[in-house]
Amino acid sequence: MIRMLWMAAVVAMGCVLPVGGAVGAASKAPSANVAWASAASDAEVDRAFARASGEKKPLLMYWGATWCPPCNQLKATVFNRQDFAQLSRSFVAVHVDGDLPGAQKLGRRFKVSGYPTVVLFDSKGQELTRLPGEVDAEQVIDVLKQGLAGGRPVKDVLADARAGKSVAPAEWRLLAFYSWETDESRLVSKGELPGLLAQLAAASPTGEGDVTTRLWLKALAASDDGKGLKPDAAIKERVSRVLGDPAAARAQMDVLANEAPAIVRALSAEDTPERSSLVSRYDAALLRLQQDVALSRGDRLSALLARIQLAKLDSNGDAAKVALPEGLLKETRELVARLDRETTDPYERQAVIPGAAYTLGVAGLWDESDALLKANLARSISPYYLMTGLASNARKQGRIAESLRWSEQAFDRSEGPATRLEWGARYLGALVDLAPTDSARIEKVAATLVGEARRDSGALAGRSLRSLQRVSDKLLSWNVGGQHAAVVKRLQAQTAPMCGKAPAEAGQKAACEALFRSASRRT
Repeated sequence: MIRMLWMAAVVAMGCVLPVGGAVGAASKAPSANVAWASAASDAEVDRAFARASGEKKPLLMYWGATWCPPCNQLKATVFNRQDFAQLSRSFVAVHVDGDLPGAQKLGRRFKVSGYPTVVLFDSKGQELTRLPGEVDAEQVIDVLKQGLAGGRPVKDVLADARAGKSVAPAEWRLLAFYSWETDESRLVSKGELPGLLAQLAAASPTGEGDVTTRLWLKALAASDDGKGLKPDAAIKERVSRVLGDPAAARAQMDVLANEAPAIVRALSAEDTPERSSLVSRYDAALLRLQQDVALSRGDRLSALLARIQLAKLDSNGDAAKVALPEGLLKETRELVARLDRETTDPYERQAVIPGAAYTLGVAGLWDESDALLKANLARSISPYYLMTGLASNARKQGRIAESLRWSEQAFDRSEGPATRLEWGARYLGALVDLAPTDSARIEKVAATLVGEARRDSGALAGRSLRSLQRVSDKLLSWNVGGQHAAVVKRLQAQTAPMCGKAPAEAGQKAACEALFRSASRRT
């Protein structure tokens, strides 16, 4: 499944209310056909690296969460494959569940944050590359094989490429298929990424057409809707050829579907014949991908979503009220119904159903989106994730009380310390936005989150710390005139015991002491 579809859905569905105090469920291996070692502490990871060193094998680390749709897509389409199982015999497979105690501290150690992140290390513990979680399963396997072939770390390859030194064809592929989305500014900052990708595309060997094309597409997608990279005629012609070539478009399926609006904006101006022509050709390419039964269900859904987004690209109307062609609406209903019928694997359903409901909503089919989510609550491995979709749908249509009710249920059913803090932070933000006068409820939610953080040894690291910082920032903005100073002061007092025990390492103590006192500065 395309990662960015789920990023959009997570943002859209991110409203939840803390009520209960559920504890994290036991970590389950990502697949039964691989000998995954579970790790959530430095000691456990170090033992895995020691084993890799002793056996002279690379180490593959998968970082994910139970609820995460693209994580479940990986489980359903990559990790369960026989060829992946065979490859696993040549590396040590490690699974880090982001909700296990200590896991967020590991995230800080290895600079991983987004779910899923898949990192390949050599036997000495040196990072080789990060695997893309959004490409076709066979491409993931191909990238993994390249990494296992004993090549150089991607950072060394990148340094040579930037310096104009010789880079082997296989190494260019490593750069093209590197997971820039989960780089966490290890190799390049976000602001520098468009320029870097353009530099690599221009320097890549002409004989490696798919590599060069992928780098240009990535550069266009990262160029801030056309405000960064300025494409010339050659780049436009390259994209046009890809859109018209079914095999080439399929090879670039993830970028074309995932980044369709950004690429179109980068290549054409609004309300021009060039824009209309490009959208028409782009839609035809996406339709072929949508109808390609050899692609995963999630990838076909992503192609449909991209078509809907392009159909709405230049619309300035109410986002909740769209006017799409009847034919596209019919296709949307038909594909969603088919995916609902055919998707039987529980992992794949956790990827497909939320994405299908989100797609229905983007198409303006709100009642059908709600119906799909409600019908799948009892079948979902993480029903609280679907509940956030129902909360989001209601909010977008102005049904605030209903949105908050679904949010309350979502948090009550959520599991795992990091997930509960993340869900709660999203809800509190919505509550401040939509019901700012309900100070008692806002304080109760914040106090619940602080209480759970105090019981979680990893609350001051990784995603958990960022969740607490979002709660703090939102409450400080709520109190900008000082009218809620008493609430903020009480919350400061509740964090004091946690801050008193916090270690000074990696700024944890300072970050804790800043909660409810100053706005955080996060990149």
